[in-house]
Amino acid sequence: MTGIVFGEQPRWHEDRLWFSDWGSREVIAVDLDGNSEVVLRAPSFPCCVDWLPDGRLLVVSARDGLLLRRERDGTLVTHGDMSQVSRVPPGNELVVDGRGHAYVNGIGFDLMAGEPFAPGIVALVRPDGSARLVAEGLAFPNGMLVTPDNATLIVAESYAKRLSAFDIGADGSLSRRRVWADLGDGVPDGICLDADGAVWYADVPNQRCVRVREGGEVLQRVETDRGCFACALGGADRRTLFMMATTWKGPAGMFAEPRTGQVLTVEAPAPGVGWP
Repeated sequence: MTGIVFGEQPRWHEDRLWFSDWGSREVIAVDLDGNSEVVLRAPSFPCCVDWLPDGRLLVVSARDGLLLRRERDGTLVTHGDMSQVSRVPPGNELVVDGRGHAYVNGIGFDLMAGEPFAPGIVALVRPDGSARLVAEGLAFPNGMLVTPDNATLIVAESYAKRLSAFDIGADGSLSRRRVWADLGDGVPDGICLDADGAVWYADVPNQRCVRVREGGEVLQRVETDRGCFACALGGADRRTLFMMATTWKGPAGMFAEPRTGQVLTVEAPAPGVGWP
């Protein structure tokens, strides 16, 4: 697929790839033949979606600090209020684990307004709608994933060039923070996990998607001709790697024409597991 303003947060769901176009504030689903549909118009930028275990869709309204839930009739209702969790409401990435715990991270400063760097956070919204801070001190948190046993959350820290891991408690709390992989010159954005325990990470400045094992050993690189912002494993057997690629024009030019966003695919050596 081409003609995307700024594609982010790909998710394989119900035989289609869903992603958020941050430029048009649309949630789009596209099938393997390239047929696409605008499923939802998001209330604000940035916008990201994931699903509860019962199939209901969640979408972040970062402007309001809210996590919204789409009911069966299509209406959006408040699932959790994160407005008091941090000074800058979280909304950069969302992942929901197999128990319905929703993790939303925030970078800690207003990039679009030119604010100086400040450490980022991860907020938890539990199934009952309660929201609280569960991690802080992150260097521009980006992609997140949860392992299939619901035991570990991995987050990409773009400014630290590393993947960090946390143990997940029964109540959704995070503990025992550790470095999962130092990435050298790698700058991780969106991430996903495969059945071999390896993580794929998208890399904007290096224009590639990279597969690494715990500890940082590089297993595979897929080069792109523009910034790679996010990735997901999907398809019938979850062996298709989807990559969201866009020409990076800096914060001020993120949504400028022409539309350079694409969805790219390549066959992956191992199927996707876990969440998203």
